[in-house]
Amino acid sequence: MLAEELTVVDGDSSWWQAVRPLLDVALRLEQHDDAYSWHGWSKPQINTFLANLPPQCSLVLGVWETEAGTAGEREYLVLGCVCEVVEGEVCSVRTFEALTAAGLKAVKHLEPGFEDAFEIMRVARAQVAPVAWGLFTDRTTWDEWLFASNGNEGVIDKGELLASFARKGRCVLLSSKGEHFTGIEG
Repeated sequence: MLAEELTVVDGDSSWWQAVRPLLDVALRLEQHDDAYSWHGWSKPQINTFLANLPPQCSLVLGVWETEAGTAGEREYLVLGCVCEVVEGEVCSVRTFEALTAAGLKAVKHLEPGFEDAFEIMRVARAQVAPVAWGLFTDRTTWDEWLFASNGNEGVIDKGELLASFARKGRCVLLSSKGEHFTGIEG
């Protein structure tokens, strides 16, 4: 799942605080045997997903929160990261902030629309590796997907659950094939 020498590109970034808990969970799964599960996730399930990716690629994740205020609703990014995957192992992790040096607009200005999603994926492709999958969603859907379990802490099909959210319009899954980006219907 994780490369023996995992590189954290911008660990001093303030945005890293949102990514660190995910890495902690991955390390916990990595250290346990195959029978261990965490909120429906298991090491074999994740390893199978990673093994079916291209030999070198990246995975992109953007999660937005909606805040109601006197001037209406405001959406802001709460989690944005890119994982580089080589031969089925995550070998580097970086926040979207690491992509700003390559031309991505400031993280605080990223919006949950197709324009910014495509731009994030373009910069990730140029700076990291071709994007195999990009997931862009709201915090409620993210939390529901991340923490979903069958009640007995057993493994559930996280891929099918995510696909069902995409079919309901609760998230956007994007894959890249060369220069073309396509939405995934499930």
